Amino acid sequence: MIHVVGLGVSHLAELSSDAQQALAQVDLVIGSERQLSTIKALMPSDKATTELPKLAELKTLVEGGIAEEKSVMILASGDPLFYGIGRWFSRYFSQSDLRFYPAVSSLQMACHRLGLALQDLEVLSLHGRPVEKLKTRLRQNQPLLILTDSKSYPQVLAQHCVESGFPQAQLTVLETLGYPDEQIRSFFASELVEADHKFDPLHLTLIEPGSNQGYLPEFPGIPDQHFITDTDKPGKGMISKREVRLMILSLMQLSRDDQVWDIGAGCGGVAVELAYWQPLATVNAIEHHPDRLSCLEANRQRFGVVSNLKIVEGRAPEALEGLASPNKVFIGGSDGELPQLLAQVWALLPIGGVLVASAVTENTKQLLMQFWQERSLAEDSQLETTQVAVSRGETLAGQLMYRPNLPVNLFKFVKTGDVV
Repeated sequence: MIHVVGLGVSHLAELSSDAQQALAQVDLVIGSERQLSTIKALMPSDKATTELPKLAELKTLVEGGIAEEKSVMILASGDPLFYGIGRWFSRYFSQSDLRFYPAVSSLQMACHRLGLALQDLEVLSLHGRPVEKLKTRLRQNQPLLILTDSKSYPQVLAQHCVESGFPQAQLTVLETLGYPDEQIRSFFASELVEADHKFDPLHLTLIEPGSNQGYLPEFPGIPDQHFITDTDKPGKGMISKREVRLMILSLMQLSRDDQVWDIGAGCGGVAVELAYWQPLATVNAIEHHPDRLSCLEANRQRFGVVSNLKIVEGRAPEALEGLASPNKVFIGGSDGELPQLLAQVWALLPIGGVLVASAVTENTKQLLMQFWQERSLAEDSQLETTQVAVSRGETLAGQLMYRPNLPVNLFKFVKTGDVV
């Protein structure tokens, strides 16, 4: 058996009776230096122990123990199955070989120290993850409890808050919870950025953002001027306008584990919003124009979608080779390759897959109409099309007027059978 044991939040391990019984029986105990120290008083002096190696080495170590019919105990902080090592074990080992022993986590302990209900907070782990991901979770007046690492120290979090438009966010840093030197301190983001405070590596941070004074969205439909584009005029350039973008988001309906291609991503308006609002999908943004690629990367960083938005440099269809097959595709630009792209993408899509394409020019519209007719004859899809014609209000000589944008035709194809 592999026993994965939560140690609680204390300088001395707090084990359940079941965990204590398992500890007495296992052949090997694996944990970090700190974890082994907290459990030392509960172990027989002759118990075999080893420090936690890298995960690749840990897998080999545990598999070796199983092969020799030895039982192994892995020490974990708090609840092993909530942002803990337990998930990794569930991925690589049979459930029949695993037994988990939960304990109070640092997140729960932080809530009790501060008198907050855990269900009222958002929880984010930046441990081993890009700190830019913080931007995808900052919301006005929504407290955010964060597990951190050496790259997401309080000053770094504060800097991101200030840059994103939350200068009055309050950061509460909880250090060495459950230890004699436990310490809890609060700071405003704008002050902490410049402060030379030192924090124990064993800490977590609560961010209370306050009001949103910046560019991060609270709801789908990011204003055009908040994107970096390939023109000096805010809100202009190679980007789908907000009203059209909202319709595309609605047609795409991203869900967990979706594999998405955005072909002809431009400066990234659609790709960024798809990735931002569905962090458990993977969005591949394909673009070849150098200036637009630069803007696409800048927007990827700006909105923090660095974990699930992948930039693919190149021209479709050649750039599509080697990518994981999609189940949802948006074609916003085709560089004259639309018929080939439509045929290639349709062949790759699984049953239930979604293809959405946009057309502004009459030529592109006619090509999509032709594909529409092909799908109708083949009876292999559900079809939907919408023309979005938007006029935006502006003032001229003190008077309100509506200036029309070019209408955009959107086509949606949902695959229901094999291509004929």
